[in-house]
Amino acid sequence: MGFSIGISGATGITGDVALRILTERKFPVDHLRLFASRRSAGQVISWQGNEYTIEALDDGNFEGLDLIISATSSAIAKQWAPKMVAAGAKVVDQSSAFRGDPNVPLVIPEINLGDLASNSGIVAGPNCTTAVAIMAIAPLQRAFGIESVVSSSYQAISGKGREGVAEFLEASASAVSQEAGLRGDASLNVASPVQFPHNSAFNLFPQCEEFREGSDTSTEEEKMQAEMRKIMHAPGLFVHATAVRVPVVVGHSVSLAVSLGSSASAAEVREAIARFPGVRVVDEPWKAQYPTPRQAAGIDEVLVGRIREIPFMKNGISLFASGDNLRKGNALNAIQVAEHWLGMA
Repeated sequence: MGFSIGISGATGITGDVALRILTERKFPVDHLRLFASRRSAGQVISWQGNEYTIEALDDGNFEGLDLIISATSSAIAKQWAPKMVAAGAKVVDQSSAFRGDPNVPLVIPEINLGDLASNSGIVAGPNCTTAVAIMAIAPLQRAFGIESVVSSSYQAISGKGREGVAEFLEASASAVSQEAGLRGDASLNVASPVQFPHNSAFNLFPQCEEFREGSDTSTEEEKMQAEMRKIMHAPGLFVHATAVRVPVVVGHSVSLAVSLGSSASAAEVREAIARFPGVRVVDEPWKAQYPTPRQAAGIDEVLVGRIREIPFMKNGISLFASGDNLRKGNALNAIQVAEHWLGMA
């Protein structure tokens, strides 16, 4: 038996990856409908040998769909997700629109699948960086408990979508021949950034998303703190996050310093992580074997390595994780939720 599936935001980078993963996982799609903005309506997307015409989201025609993956901005999701539910569809929303809503479960199936049962038609997916980080530390919470997390994330350009990637590649192509400019010996002649607060070519900056006036914590960092607590059912968890944009196209990485609830050796931590589904330990640094975003790009697993004890921190453990922000950080998690919600898994 197959299902009628919709993708909202189908022309975006997440929509593209979602279609690829539906194919990879042999998701039983009997009918597929694709939605985007009115300016994209009428475009044709090929999938599995068939052609599908993009429908305008604001026509509001969602009848007959079993489930919709919503990959739009939070503002658009807030407007349309309730209308999709009213039309009879289940909605897996990948934006931040409903993550903080106490009536909407925020689900990573490997971690808190039981929360899926308490939905009212909408299930939220996590921030892409939260997904990578929490897949690495959830095994530790189960085995030893966690009291605090200090996170430094190194986030890929594709977190800003197709437009961000295009701006980065154009700036990099322009800058690569300007050695003096890259050394700081001359002005660097590249177009002014639009998608990012600074030039992204051969550069990094400690800002992902926005800073509210007078705030020293970005909205991205706020999301990570709140989402970790919600997903792990740990309202008292201390989380301190710093989010950095780096010149990598795909693959978010995160360095984590964790205070465990009970003592554990690095070997015990490796064993706990290695047993957890969706995670792979890559931890032989003397052989240059550790997680990298390039290694994580295009795969489903989150890679975890550089696992060490922190002697001066109570039950302290540090580790480094990399994951594909477009897959487990986004489209893959949504499809995994859909598989469970529709009774396939």
